[in-house]
Amino acid sequence: MKWLNEFLSELHSEFRLILAQFKRGETWLALGLLAGFGLITYIVGRFAFRTDSVLRYLNQTVGFCREMTNGPIIFLFCGMIFFMLTAVLTFGEFQRYFDFRDRGGHYEAQRALLSGIIWGGVSLGISLAALLFFYNYCG
Repeated sequence: MKWLNEFLSELHSEFRLILAQFKRGETWLALGLLAGFGLITYIVGRFAFRTDSVLRYLNQTVGFCREMTNGPIIFLFCGMIFFMLTAVLTFGEFQRYFDFRDRGGHYEAQRALLSGIIWGGVSLGISLAALLFFYNYCG
């Protein structure tokens, strides 16, 4: 029974640490970025599945898009890669911002915040370009 008491004590302390993390702004910013990038990925993915020839052949898609040639497929594939890279850069720059802010590096924190905002904007621009492409291509 002693091991059970120790286990529950450790579990209780871990839950207190987890709840303490939710009181920090950094946690909510990271969760918001994850939710935002996830929502954008979901919306673009819905359009992308309409262009899949296998799903169209099996009659599994709700909508229909024209057949794509190699050019748009390569453009979208490269766009997805750059979207993911800029999303990771956005998370990294915001992490640097919070790290520098906690250490008192005001100039470095300001530069990291500016870089995070810029990379987030580039990522948003790439995803909006893909969404606009699919909207015009499938509309």
